[in-house]
Amino acid sequence: KHIINSYEHTNDTARNNSDCPDVVLPEEIFFTISIIGVLENLIVLLAVVKNKNLQSPMYFFICSLAISDMLGSLYKILENILIMFRNRGYLRPRGNFESTADDIIDCMFVLSLLGSIFSLSVIAADRYITIFHALQYHSIVTMRRTIITLAVIWIFCTGSGIAMVIFSHHVPTVITFTSLFPLMLVFILCLYIHMFLLARSHARKISTLPRANMKGAITLTILLGVFIFCWAPFVLHVLLMTFCPNNPYCVCYMSLFQVNGMLIMCNAVIDPFIYAFRSPELRDAFRKMLSCNRYQ
Repeated sequence: KHIINSYEHTNDTARNNSDCPDVVLPEEIFFTISIIGVLENLIVLLAVVKNKNLQSPMYFFICSLAISDMLGSLYKILENILIMFRNRGYLRPRGNFESTADDIIDCMFVLSLLGSIFSLSVIAADRYITIFHALQYHSIVTMRRTIITLAVIWIFCTGSGIAMVIFSHHVPTVITFTSLFPLMLVFILCLYIHMFLLARSHARKISTLPRANMKGAITLTILLGVFIFCWAPFVLHVLLMTFCPNNPYCVCYMSLFQVNGMLIMCNAVIDPFIYAFRSPELRDAFRKMLSCNRYQ
């Protein structure tokens, strides 16, 4: 696919003109990290589902991000399984089943990025309301509105993901795919600037807020930083592959394709540790799950 696997189709002449050899990582590493990512995020989802104390809008938004991370890990697991079946002769190369399965797997990858973008954006909006509209928070962010918001987000992401995979060979699709990343950053940056300006004029009011509210904003900042670090190299790869596939300097960067993919897999592993480190409630829920204690 043009978006997901485009590096494989990079011009051979450009590769030869580049002094940078391809960086190849063992598939076993990808598979292991993906398995860990799926298990960790599955534990997050189970903790929220089984613990009534965690069934609040904030943790539902975190579950949305966990689902996005899990899809990114499942993408690599299913891709490895598909390759294994093909190499053993169970699938006809470039057959109808393989093409359909490849489209579904690619859709999961795109859905992972889109889901992460919108989940982080809605978490940022939630933190903003928590800090500056604390007294009206429970009347603004109700469970009904939370569920509706998440349903709209995932319906939109699913439709967009399918469309992007179908029209992945068109440049406008690639531009749309990559533009969502900076748009999300601009939205959250504007929200942060507005929060900073309001914080200066409401310093006394902010200081009286529960510590957990400000801690949530810090957690969001950490999650956002990890997301940018892990996904930005791949987004840059897509842009370079689209607009300068034959440039030796671009090809040199694109030789790190598998390293960029590894960073994406690592994002799914790191996020649950951030939840656990920043949230005593989740830590307690994890501890109960691992010790097989019953939830009240």
